[in-house]
Amino acid sequence: MTYAFDPELAPWVSMIPEITLTDPVRMREADEQLLAAGPRYEPRVPVEVRDVSVPGDGTAVPVRIFTPSAASGPLPGLVYIHGGGFVLGSVDAFHDDALSVAAEVGAVVLSVEYRLAPEHPFPAGLEDCYTALTWAAANAADLGIDPDRLAVGGESAGGGLSAATALLARDRGGPALCFQLLGIPELDDRLDTPSMRAYTDTPIWNRPNAELSWDYYLGEGVRGTAGVSPYAAPARAEDLTGLPPAYVTTCEFDPLRDEGLAYALRLVQSGVGTEVHHYPGTFHGSALIHDAAVSRRMAADRLDALRRAFDTTKQPA
Repeated sequence: MTYAFDPELAPWVSMIPEITLTDPVRMREADEQLLAAGPRYEPRVPVEVRDVSVPGDGTAVPVRIFTPSAASGPLPGLVYIHGGGFVLGSVDAFHDDALSVAAEVGAVVLSVEYRLAPEHPFPAGLEDCYTALTWAAANAADLGIDPDRLAVGGESAGGGLSAATALLARDRGGPALCFQLLGIPELDDRLDTPSMRAYTDTPIWNRPNAELSWDYYLGEGVRGTAGVSPYAAPARAEDLTGLPPAYVTTCEFDPLRDEGLAYALRLVQSGVGTEVHHYPGTFHGSALIHDAAVSRRMAADRLDALRRAFDTTKQPA
């Protein structure tokens, strides 16, 4: 199919390596190389980075903590959940994403090294994210976090896991969240939206990858069946009331587009303050082309949304 990509993105499409989940173990290495190929982010302010091991239910969860060094007083906190279709990605691969939020927003960022499918199917990865969130809340004072400004957020599968973590926090009685950042989120295992049916050959993410992603995460033969948990696929949640304010992004030529827009609309209808940004001409992962104007706008919009959610009225000096 021919797509009307943004003119600054179109020349790069043929140079993007094929992402396929048919062999997830092999693809992890290729995915790390793709993410590492771009320019490195250099923070404008010093940021302390350290790795910790958070005790969980039978397993420890590795978490990388990014703390702006010169900041004073309790800071907002973001539990950051990386993308990768539930099967790819790592704290190392998404290091710059978390680092930029810490530096540009002035927040303590906790990036979660959650367990990946298919070796660890649902709910392992989600429980790791929730463990990191509860630990952040319980240790807010030591981490320099204002417990009233604690949020969760991520991109792609990380956006879906962020939505699921927000549901868990609501239904388990905490921790209280002030915000959820749902970037191009993967939310619905039923794969029955117009965009999911149409986009079978789009760059980076397409219907074949989505099918494999959910099969690995839920187990073979489970996706689309009646018993799938809303904590696995938040689009299935019947009640979205009482969730924290949300920021949702979607890309035009992304099979995940319509499930993200539908979830945002349902949040609005449920009384959840929700901001939606849809970016024409983009595709899933097109933000990797950093110099394109639309990519710069997407990044700036996301940072601005976090500043407003955290009530940080200006960038750190």
